[in-house]
Amino acid sequence: MSDAGRGPLLTAETHALMAQALATGATQCDCSLDLGRTVSPVGLSASGFSWGDTHYPWPAMIKARTIYHWSGSRFEPVSVYSGSLIKLVPTPWGPPTFEIDGIKMLPSANESPFEDARRKVELVGVSQRCVLDTCGGLGYFAAWCLRLGATRVLSCEKNSSVLWLRDLNPWSPRPAAALQVLNVAIDIHVDSLADASFDVVLHDPPRFGIAGELYSRQFYAQLARVLRPGGTLFHYTGSPNRLTTGRDVQGEVLRRLEDNGFQGRRALDGVLARSVLKPIR
Repeated sequence: MSDAGRGPLLTAETHALMAQALATGATQCDCSLDLGRTVSPVGLSASGFSWGDTHYPWPAMIKARTIYHWSGSRFEPVSVYSGSLIKLVPTPWGPPTFEIDGIKMLPSANESPFEDARRKVELVGVSQRCVLDTCGGLGYFAAWCLRLGATRVLSCEKNSSVLWLRDLNPWSPRPAAALQVLNVAIDIHVDSLADASFDVVLHDPPRFGIAGELYSRQFYAQLARVLRPGGTLFHYTGSPNRLTTGRDVQGEVLRRLEDNGFQGRRALDGVLARSVLKPIR
C-alpha cells in the first residue's frame, strides 16, 4: 500500500538517486518514497519532483540518518524535541527504527527491525488470540499480530511523540477493528485491564536504567493477572552492561517472572514465558 496520500518520505539515499538520474538528463526514475514499501515512477525536473498527482520542490538541505516528511510547505525532519530528541531513523532494510536522545530503540544492525518483530511474534503464536502490546513504539509487533491472525490487539504507547512518528511511518499499522492504539503508560493502565483478558503479552520496554518500573515484580504480577492461565509472554531484555559489568538482565527477569507464576526460558534477545500458576502477591 502506497502512502502517497501522506506525502513522500525522503532520505539522503533516495534524494541522491533522484539527483543522479536528473543529472543524466532523465525526466523520470523509479524509486521508493515510502521507505521501501513500494517502488513507483517519480517525475524529475530542475524545480523538483512529482509523485502521484503532486509536485514537490527539492529540499533545501538533506542530511544522512534522517527521514524528511512533507509538512505542507517544505520538507522537515521526522523528529521532535519534547524533553528528549525523538527521531525516526532510516535503515538499510527499509523499515525505520527510532531513537530517543541518540539511543536506538529497535535493533537494526543485522536485520530489519520489522523482521525482528516478526520472529518474536511468531515465537509466541498469535493466530486467533488476544494480544497485549505493552510498549507499542512504532507498532511493528502490532503489525505482525494483525498479519498473523490475532483477533484483538491492544497496543499501548505512553509517548505521544512516538505515536506521531508512528503515524508518519508507512510500516506502522493504523488503528483498525482488531487494533486499538492507546496513548497510555502501561504500568498505570494495566490496573484497569480485566483479569485473564489476554492470551499473549508482548513486552518490549526501554532498557532497565530508563524504565525500571517495567521490570518490577509488582508489574509482572499485573501481567500475570491479565494473562489467562497458559498464556504466553515474550519479554525483550537485550543484554545491557553485560560486557562491562557482567549483569545478567535476562536472568534477573526470569527470577522475577517465576516469583509471579511464570515458567520461562531465554529466547532470542529476551525471555519467553508461560503463565502456569496463580501469581504470588
